[in-house]
Amino acid sequence: MRKDLKTLQPAYGFDDVSIAPGEITINPELVDISVNFENVKMKIPFFASSMDAVVNPSFAIEMHNQGGIGVLNLDGLHTRFENTESIYKEIAESPNEKATSIMQKIYSEPIKKNLISKRVEEIKKNGAIAAVSFVPQNAKRHAPIAVEAGADIVIVQGTVVTARHTSKSLRGLILSELVKELKIPIIVGNTVSYTVTKELMEQGIHGILVGVGPGSVCTSREVLGIGVPQITATMECAAGRDNYYKETGRYVPIITDGGIRTGGDVCKSFAAGADSVMIGSPFAKCKEAPALGFHWGMATWHAELPRGTRIKLGTEYSLHQLLNGPSSKTDGTINLIGALKICMGYVGASNIKEMHSAKMFYAPAIKTEGKIYQITGFNS
Repeated sequence: MRKDLKTLQPAYGFDDVSIAPGEITINPELVDISVNFENVKMKIPFFASSMDAVVNPSFAIEMHNQGGIGVLNLDGLHTRFENTESIYKEIAESPNEKATSIMQKIYSEPIKKNLISKRVEEIKKNGAIAAVSFVPQNAKRHAPIAVEAGADIVIVQGTVVTARHTSKSLRGLILSELVKELKIPIIVGNTVSYTVTKELMEQGIHGILVGVGPGSVCTSREVLGIGVPQITATMECAAGRDNYYKETGRYVPIITDGGIRTGGDVCKSFAAGADSVMIGSPFAKCKEAPALGFHWGMATWHAELPRGTRIKLGTEYSLHQLLNGPSSKTDGTINLIGALKICMGYVGASNIKEMHSAKMFYAPAIKTEGKIYQITGFNS
């Protein structure tokens, strides 16, 4: 092979791998699935994505009551409109061919700073953890307003975020300065690489979001051609986290964000090295979600180059049922916590960090081997 020829490195997604059972087993009720982000403790390692179709203030409160965290998008509808109910209805009733253009018009409404404080206060007055997100270009101006109102976690989130960024701005967002100013946990993403993970952690941030383009409503992979399958991306970032910890003694959790549909995907995320997961579409199907059974990406309404789409998911279950069951479905889409605990028991992992040591195999036939009677056309 020519030495100057570019080569392709294999990369694996959820459907390409399997988890091997452990040499010891544990009763599922004995495993600990809690996780900490600095002084913020989570009983379950689940974030609801910072998407307007998934989280509004009431959903964030319900998510807190379940032990997880719902992240409110403070660049979205809730800081552009005082009353969002009619806005959600307009988006839901838009015909497919006009949905994106209608959203582009809706999201052209300016952000109102007073609504940043109001939304945080709506969450906090109910005793819930207030986690909020901003795109990098808004974080420096708007995150301090949210923190003053009582926000507990700030997420700086873009399609791709790095510690080294070139722009026309003489002084753009400097994450190390934002960490010092806000004095609360800051989670940054998204990234998919070892090097960027370490460099972001060196800025003093408290968590990393992993994933570029795997979400069901994201079209970055089609529009821009970028992305790394989630298992490989998680393993890359986990290696960066672990080596940063060896060098500094500071442990910075990582969150696999996007593409998670089933309990199996959740379990594989942790086996690949995740400390928590961020989920969108399954939460958008909850009765408590605000978007009336629809879902769309954070860049769907981009004025020049939309990188998302609106999809109809329907409303299928309550938030409690999604996380805790019971379920009569056999496809792994309900009772995500039960799936995680049972898998940890089979692997012999008593907590999330021990789950990182689970052995995995490249197994592209894992979903089809021996399943001929489950395949369409054979099960009638």
